[in-house]
Formats: sequence, structure tokens, C-alpha cells
Amino acid sequence: MSLIKEACKAGARKIKVCKLLQISIRTYERWSLADGLSDKRALAQHIPANKLTTEERQAIIKIANSAEYCDLPPCKIIPMLADKQIYICSESTLYRILREEKLLNHRGKSKPKTHHKPKQLDATGPNQVWSWDISYLKSHVAGIYFYLYLTMDIYSRKIVGWTVQAHESSEQAAALMKQTCLDEAIDPGQVRLHSDNGSPMKGATLLVTLQQLGIAPSFSRPAVSNDNPYSEAMFKTLKYRPIYPGKGFASIEESRIWVENFVNWYNTEHLHSGLKFVTPEQRHTSADQKILANRKIVYQAAKRCNPSRWSRGVRNWDQPSIVTLNPDKSTIAANSEASICCNT
Repeated sequence: MSLIKEACKAGARKIKVCKLLQISIRTYERWSLADGLSDKRALAQHIPANKLTTEERQAIIKIANSAEYCDLPPCKIIPMLADKQIYICSESTLYRILREEKLLNHRGKSKPKTHHKPKQLDATGPNQVWSWDISYLKSHVAGIYFYLYLTMDIYSRKIVGWTVQAHESSEQAAALMKQTCLDEAIDPGQVRLHSDNGSPMKGATLLVTLQQLGIAPSFSRPAVSNDNPYSEAMFKTLKYRPIYPGKGFASIEESRIWVENFVNWYNTEHLHSGLKFVTPEQRHTSADQKILANRKIVYQAAKRCNPSRWSRGVRNWDQPSIVTLNPDKSTIAANSEASICCNT
């Protein structure tokens, strides 16, 4: 740019000088703008104008590590400094700096709160692992809900027990578990029951009832819905049914009738995508084995009739022998390797 300005001042034409220097005149004009020399690429990394200097950053770290503040979290350090008429940075900036310096650890004598992932539960047949949860059902009155208690078998996805009540309580859950065990003829020690961390799930009445029934409870981590995926998926299926009343139910009796019809449809008519498109009832009673064997015969016959249309084997109609809830890392890795081998 200095050469171009010098040449133009001496009487040369700008377009000729730009051509001699092998740049476009439009490029020179863009460079001549106020911010023309800044890097405007989408992936360019720019240094913020308000970035802390090295000295400021070290001063912040020194204050956070001082004897007065070393045991306090940033949310307390910042207001305490403000009371002394001192401002070093914002609270979020202090959190970020301590995190980058690996100083944002639990401070104090007490142990930090930890929430471990639930233990892996495996089901090789029906009535071995159940999952249950409670979901809201809207009423016609804003702010008033009915509560759907629903228990399902993760192996067959069958809804084995349900009830709709006007409120949440551990007593209602205990009554549901008793009735479900009677309906399914459950023996003590046969079933593991998984749920989230809500108060009805951890209430004393339910826990005592489970102990009497010989059912071992398992709980999700707080606020981690992925720990109870089967029940969450069930509620989504229920509430996204085309016939689900979007404006809510007029009464609790109406909601019970609707849920009863849904359960009958889900268990006996719904072709579940996670079960190779058989119904939960067929999976629960092992009737799916004959159905899937017949489908395999149909596909093998079709391949023999016209093998040129099949570049690989026939569609896999085999059900998984083990259904896992909250798999650990080794199980996830093994499943990934098995999937790669099947695709290869």
C-alpha cells in the first residue's frame, strides 16, 4: 500500500500500479477501508479487545489463592471484594480462569458431591428388569394435572402395570407394585426395578413394600433422564399418539379410560421398532420367535428366486438375547465392535 501511494503521488495511475504488483484494484480499495486489514475469515481467531493482560490474569489467580479466599468459591469471592471497593473481574470470568488453571476444585474438608452412574442391569427374559416413572396428564383446568404411574418390562417393552391418580405419592406407587406383582406372578428376588430420583420413588412406603416383595430398587442420577430411557420413550409414544387429547382430559375417569385403551393397543397391536416390529405381548410370551422365523424364511426364499437383487445377506430378523439398561463402557465398546463386524 505504501508503494502504491508513493507511485500515485509521483503521477502513476493506480490501476497500472496495482497490475504491476499483481493485485486487484478492488483489493487495494478494500485494504484502504478503516478495518480493511483485519482478518475477516469465518474461522479466523481474533483476540478480543477487552482480553485480560498476563499481569491482570496473574493478579486474579494470586487473589483467588490467597489465604483469605483460597477456601471460597468465586460466587463468594466477588461480592467480598466488592465490599472492599475492589473489582478484579466478573464472576463468570473468575470461574473460567480457575477452570483453565485447574483450580476450580472442591474446597474444604467435606467430600464433594458425586453421583455415580447406575449399575448396569441386564434382562435375558421377561419379568427380570422393570422400569417405571410418573408423567403428567393435562386436565381442562390450567395448573391441574392427573398423574400416570406406569411400569414396563424393558425386555419385552410390555406395560405390566399402570394407574392414574390425582396426586403423586409413595403409597400409590406401592399399591401399584403390589398389584403388578400379583398380575405377573412375580416371585421374591425375580425382578429389579429401576426408576428416577423423585420423592414417590424413594418414599419409605414404597421402599418397604419393595423389600417385602423381594424387589431390588435401582435409581437414576438426579436430573439425568438418560438413565431411565425406556420409560421416557414410552411417555413420548403415549403423548405423541394422534388421538392423544391435546387440550387435556375433562376428568380423571376419562383419562383412565384413554390410558386403558392405549395400553391395550400398545401391548397387543403396536409393532415396536425396537422389537423387530412385533408387539410387546408377542415378545413377552415368546410368540415372536415363530413370527420372526417365518419372516426369515420368506426373505431367504425371495433371495433364492432372484439372487441378483441381493448384494448381501437377508435382513436380520433375530432379536437381541440381552436387553441392557444403563450399559457400562465395556458393554458399549463390545456392542460397537459387534456392529462394525456385522456391517463389514
